[in-house]
Amino acid sequence: MKELVVATRNQGKLLEIRTMLTGLVASVRCAGDFTEFPDTVEDGVTFEENALKKAREAASFFGLPALADDSGLVVDVLEGRPGVYSARFAGEGAGDAANNAKLLSELAGIPPEAKKAAFVCVLAFVTPEGAEHVFTGRVGGRILDTARGEGGFGYDPLFLVDGYGQTMAELGVDDKNRISHRGQAFRLFREYLQKRCDTP
Repeated sequence: MKELVVATRNQGKLLEIRTMLTGLVASVRCAGDFTEFPDTVEDGVTFEENALKKAREAASFFGLPALADDSGLVVDVLEGRPGVYSARFAGEGAGDAANNAKLLSELAGIPPEAKKAAFVCVLAFVTPEGAEHVFTGRVGGRILDTARGEGGFGYDPLFLVDGYGQTMAELGVDDKNRISHRGQAFRLFREYLQKRCDTP
């Protein structure tokens, strides 16, 4: 593929995506590089709805194939919350500490075995012609009562990964990238490009 636009203003995420797509996409551009591109109102009730909305708007605006993702934490006993509100669980503009505190407050008194959760990432790819493809990654675990680990961000220090005995914040970078919800989704997207698209 010659050119792809990513519907994000996060330069760190853009760098990560460029690395993941090396050899498959000649030029990866960022929607945030263009001040005239409006922010998408993420009003969907699912990760898929939000990811598709962002990708559709970017594909239409730029006339290029577009990629967008939406991700977050889902907790079974909270009926899937915080879900699409993961980044603003404690309110608009809330930081990691506030979101984690709210999560622990809502789970207070619940037995450890009942705190099953998962990180989910949905990646949407949309072309200007209207073709749409969705790729989903999911990693299971449970929520701890106290934070562990210095790495990662968001809910990572509270999320004990199934089968690892470590939180997402305790895992090394290589292990985290290999098992993470975002890593899974991008591997599926790479496989799709390798099968369906011309390499540059």
